[in-house]
Amino acid sequence: MENFAPTKGTKAESMNSTARILIIAGSDSGGGAGIQADIKTVSMLGGHPMTAITAVTAQNTLGVDAIHPIPAEMILSQIDAVIADIGVDAVKIGMIGSAFAAKQVAARLQELKSLQPDIPIVFDPVMAATSGGALADEATIAAFGRLMDVATIATPNLPELKRLTSEEDPVAAALHLVGEHGCAVLIKGGHEEGDALADALIEEDNMTSWQGQRIDTTSTHGTGCTLASAIAFFLAEGATLSDAVARAREFVRVALHEAPGLGQGSGPIGQSAVRLDVGGGPRLNQVTVTGTNYERSVEFYSCLGLKQIVANPPDYARFETAGGATLSVQIDPEEKIIATTAIYLECDDLDERVERLARDGLPFEHGPRNQPWMWREARLRDPDGNIIFLYKAGEARRFPPWRIQE
Repeated sequence: MENFAPTKGTKAESMNSTARILIIAGSDSGGGAGIQADIKTVSMLGGHPMTAITAVTAQNTLGVDAIHPIPAEMILSQIDAVIADIGVDAVKIGMIGSAFAAKQVAARLQELKSLQPDIPIVFDPVMAATSGGALADEATIAAFGRLMDVATIATPNLPELKRLTSEEDPVAAALHLVGEHGCAVLIKGGHEEGDALADALIEEDNMTSWQGQRIDTTSTHGTGCTLASAIAFFLAEGATLSDAVARAREFVRVALHEAPGLGQGSGPIGQSAVRLDVGGGPRLNQVTVTGTNYERSVEFYSCLGLKQIVANPPDYARFETAGGATLSVQIDPEEKIIATTAIYLECDDLDERVERLARDGLPFEHGPRNQPWMWREARLRDPDGNIIFLYKAGEARRFPPWRIQE
């Protein structure tokens, strides 16, 4: 492997660095699947996506119009270039382009595994776009076995699973692949009929299953790519296989809820809107305050610009902020409220918003002021006396000059 020398070990050995994910897949001109979905997923999760593009496609939400495979030599050159300089913590394989490319990529990844035996490799055996367009011919599908031989996990949907084995029963088909290739297999139940869905992770000595309800949307383009890339990221972060799958499923489900509704066919999902729902470590994404009057609290927080997403009068209301975090009000008419904690809501349009809210009748204790800690703040209270700051900090919130250096 010419000029091939990974710079450091796997993510499990360097937990403080950014997870480096090599994505070997095709480009989707519509931005819904393929490399584009992979990059959005890894980026939103906090990793560094690197790419070896295997094919360029002309496609949209309605179908695939043209495919231009990239020569295998160029695919390998992309792989070698990024690994030799940047290194890699996990690999995700999607659309592979041709049978020859599949065999060459499998051989190159086998060399990588000889240097990094524990590197996770996730193979999504892409055969067709969500819109129905074929993305792999029979010879390419026949070569998928080489990629499963080096993979940690394969993630076929039900039609792909059946085509790989000719087995009618999904579990039997998955066990067939596990026994033949040694990789785990995730059975994805999205193609099943009905509202109830089930996914199952089949390993050599274990089976884990997840149940869920179908999300009512026609925007499902790129779900398989997104799931596989998220699994690769979490494996790079050191998660177990079952935990990586569970977290990746959650990412996909939130992205389905957040689908932007683009295109006339099977639209893209909303990876870019999955901000605080999935990730490593504790995440501050929900605050609850006490109020004494439901209608009064709802009117106040709605006026601030928060979106109400749960209404359970007269006891509870939950609101969503522009960043994805939520704030709720628990109503207790008998509670004596003592404000000891302040809620901060950052606004890029701080001065204009405060001026508008003041004209609408909200009483501010003080308007926008520059503070010594490099924030600009305006202060007010909700109807029950809870302290609210509208503020603008920019990079000074997380990266003040006095930030503790790691």
